[in-house]
Amino acid sequence: MAGHSKFKNIMHRKGAQDKKRSAMFSKLSREITVAAKMGLADPDMNPRLRAAINAAKAQSMPKDNIQRAIDKASKGEGDNYEEIRYEGFGPAGVSLIIEALTDNRNRTATNVRTAVSKNGGNLGTAGSVSHGFDRLGLISYPPSAGDAEKVFEAALEAGAEDVTSSEDGHEIWTGQGELHEVAKALEPVLGESEGAKLAWRPQTMVTVGADDAATLFKLLDALDDDDDVQTVWGNYEIPDDVMEKLG
Repeated sequence: MAGHSKFKNIMHRKGAQDKKRSAMFSKLSREITVAAKMGLADPDMNPRLRAAINAAKAQSMPKDNIQRAIDKASKGEGDNYEEIRYEGFGPAGVSLIIEALTDNRNRTATNVRTAVSKNGGNLGTAGSVSHGFDRLGLISYPPSAGDAEKVFEAALEAGAEDVTSSEDGHEIWTGQGELHEVAKALEPVLGESEGAKLAWRPQTMVTVGADDAATLFKLLDALDDDDDVQTVWGNYEIPDDVMEKLG
């Protein structure tokens, strides 16, 4: 599942979601199982599980798949996953934070390092990139939730810190500790969100040209193809004319 930094830039790949639907469901199931194992199997009592289920619903994941992932955790079945974060650089000096859920640390480290190094980047040490990002809560809504003014007013009333609206939807930013409280307050006004999670928001952006953008997307694709990689965050910005060239 691709992460921030202009969702439209990462998800530009035509047909990619359809082709990778099975892989996406696998990643969503893993997050649901981990969330259920870490807390109660009741989404009303487990904010992380509730957010994982909402994200799965937003991708049209069948209810049976969602319930199966919860049942696995309830019965203590399935692999035990640990959360790992990698930091590094992509083409044009873009900063990347790669979040993974893995049952084999060595395998994941090797796969991530290979994907990054083969596509114009290199991994750094812990803290080499994250200092340039803010750790915040991110709540995502589709355009159908309302216009920018309606969403902004609802977010302000709910205690959010910032809102970014575009033709692709709305990103509502909160403090780390206020994420689930704000998400809950927004539901009566905007409905269920597409996702609510802790996120990495870049403090400054890097504008990427056509050649570097093409390589960057290959890197993101390679990471997205790895079952262990859950989310990739970056500080890149790709101008519309470059996106048009890339098709």
